[in-house]
Amino acid sequence: MAKKRNPQTIGLISDTHGLLRPQALRALEGSDLIIHAGDVGDPEILEALKSIAPVFAVRGNVDKEPWAEALPETEVIETQTATIYMLHDVHALDLDPAAAGFHVVVSGHSHKPSRTEKDGVLFLNPGSAGPRRFDLPVTVARLDLSRKPWGVAFIDLVGAE
Repeated sequence: MAKKRNPQTIGLISDTHGLLRPQALRALEGSDLIIHAGDVGDPEILEALKSIAPVFAVRGNVDKEPWAEALPETEVIETQTATIYMLHDVHALDLDPAAAGFHVVVSGHSHKPSRTEKDGVLFLNPGSAGPRRFDLPVTVARLDLSRKPWGVAFIDLVGAE
């Protein structure tokens, strides 16, 4: 478990696949913490994100290069208001987040931004911030822990392109 932190705004990004758009960096400015939910594609992306805020990242299915071996498959971030579990593919979730005491589960992989709740647990997928896939949007998200209920905002990085 990570030490308790008190971030108010958490930037969420996933599936960059080696492309970090300037719009993503601008959208994540002001984050107290950034979560990258895998398929990073290039270690320089994590370094660029660290210029904004501390970064937690997990390994995705395309992160096969030697540098990515340092990334865990799952991570737990404990804040003063929420315990966050992160992994790349929510379908690989092999535990009951509510029973484990998690408040938020962050994942990527599908490239589809989503917010759902189940058994009191908030499931978030920021979507894909990398190359456009099919007709899916290119997005990141922000999680606001400063209020209840927690706020979630999805940010479209390229509009209709």
